[in-house]
Amino acid sequence: MVEVRKMQTYYQKNQAGSLDIILYVSAEEMGMDFSSLKNFFKTYGWGKRRVALIRRVKIVIAGTVVLVIPFSFFAKVGANERYAMSYVYYGTGEAQLESLSVAEDTLSAVSPSYFNIANDGSLSLIGISEMFINKMHDSGIEVVPFLSNHWDRKSGENALKNGEMLARDVASAVKKYNLDGVNVDIENVTEEYRAMYTDFVRRLRELLPDNKEVSVAVAANPWGVTTGWTGSYDYEGLSKVCDHLFIMAYDEHYQGGEAGAVAGIDFVEQCIQYALTQAPAEKLVLGIPFYGRIWGGPLRGYGISLQKIESLTEQYETNVQFDTKTQTPVMLLTIKDGQAGPVIGGQKLSSGTYMIHYENADSIKAKLSLAAKYNLKGAGNWSAGQETEDVWDYYELWLNGKYFSDISEHFAKDEILQISAEGIMTGQTDTLFAPSSYLSRAEVAVICTRLLTLAKGTVVFTDVPSDHWAYDAIQRVEREGIMVGYEDGTFRPDEPVTRAEMSRLLARMVEQTYAGESGFSDVSDRHWAKEEISALARMGVLTGYPDNTFRPDNKINRGEAAVILQRIKEWL
Repeated sequence: MVEVRKMQTYYQKNQAGSLDIILYVSAEEMGMDFSSLKNFFKTYGWGKRRVALIRRVKIVIAGTVVLVIPFSFFAKVGANERYAMSYVYYGTGEAQLESLSVAEDTLSAVSPSYFNIANDGSLSLIGISEMFINKMHDSGIEVVPFLSNHWDRKSGENALKNGEMLARDVASAVKKYNLDGVNVDIENVTEEYRAMYTDFVRRLRELLPDNKEVSVAVAANPWGVTTGWTGSYDYEGLSKVCDHLFIMAYDEHYQGGEAGAVAGIDFVEQCIQYALTQAPAEKLVLGIPFYGRIWGGPLRGYGISLQKIESLTEQYETNVQFDTKTQTPVMLLTIKDGQAGPVIGGQKLSSGTYMIHYENADSIKAKLSLAAKYNLKGAGNWSAGQETEDVWDYYELWLNGKYFSDISEHFAKDEILQISAEGIMTGQTDTLFAPSSYLSRAEVAVICTRLLTLAKGTVVFTDVPSDHWAYDAIQRVEREGIMVGYEDGTFRPDEPVTRAEMSRLLARMVEQTYAGESGFSDVSDRHWAKEEISALARMGVLTGYPDNTFRPDNKINRGEAAVILQRIKEWL
């Protein structure tokens, strides 16, 4: 095993303008264990907060690059990040890649429908795409197919009766196709098969290596029932023999039943609370629906994707209300007389009014906040390709307990969430960003070290003791000349930063100045930061006010800083 502390680490700018990590390893240390490297990156707090800057890790032995690994392989071990998975059911391998492209940076694992159970309970391999598997692995995402009887009771019963053979066949397929484990999704068998179910999962765990996932999708059970198909899942017993339970916390209201929320917030929370009486939080993954259900006419709760629902709003008269009790949206869809209705469930809808209960970014945010509230292992969904793109914009932040309540109406909401997702700026708490608070010199120093790779400094400021939270960052920015102290030997870490000061330090970071006219009536040729202000204005990083002023002495607040930092990133 490589002793990581013996490696020499360097950074190299690549042609794309991002960074590669170069690890020089001596010849006698060639027996490399990747877990050692993963622990190294985790220890030093790397992961999501630097994944926007670092693209690859190159292993160099005796002067030769012997291995190139996507940094995303290591980023998944970032400290305090929860597991995020998605089922993949619809479409070809190419279509599935396309549907996942907007979510790749968020996901830890995907579960495609490769392992089907035949009528006799044997394993049937369907649609395995080695191209898809390789692409996911290249992105640092594990591929854990789900094993399903697709609600067919007879095949599910036969599978459990012949569990030994099925478990061996699954283990063989995982090895053959370089898969990362199996997610067991056998549904609609009864409590009579409860012990067999647990024993089957136990056998899978024995047959598969420890680094392969064995997980189980379990029915929502807020009532704690032990009969029927819900009773087939022994939460406690299963949790002891698998990596985690995926709680299918949806279908509170279902096809053929009364109209209502697919996954109301109280229902979801009760599902979690029951599960916690049977299994530890670190063994629980919250399942979220990426679909809704429609009632009206011949349709009684037919499933409909979020994408389809979004398209309906563009073609028909709709009225959407957000139900504060269930924390889910409800849509009334009106098809007027003479208007061609949409085709749903193979039926062309006639004129009339239909009710759709579904999910959107706000309802999903509310559910993900429960994963953080109860400190669950993570969250997953059914299923990729049904959601609207905005679901993924801030999914990872919400899953990890960051959902700023003070930015919903702020002009910089999107920039704040993006810059926070990349770890360049953080909230003052998990739920407060404080966009109107002024940005301090210490905060700016820390931000600079997150954007740039800076060498350690040695200067000592009288007002920055060694135990100051920004001590290391302040030393680094001073050494590089990005920020400097004052003549009296102080740094004044709590002092707010002005627009002129921000201009100078950003210009130093990107090594840009401009000697021409500033274009602002209050920035003369004699202003101490004129060349930096002029340069950043030409670059579009900093803008003036409608009256043609720049107001260089105005203090920068945290919301404004988020916008500026989003703009400067493309120049770094």
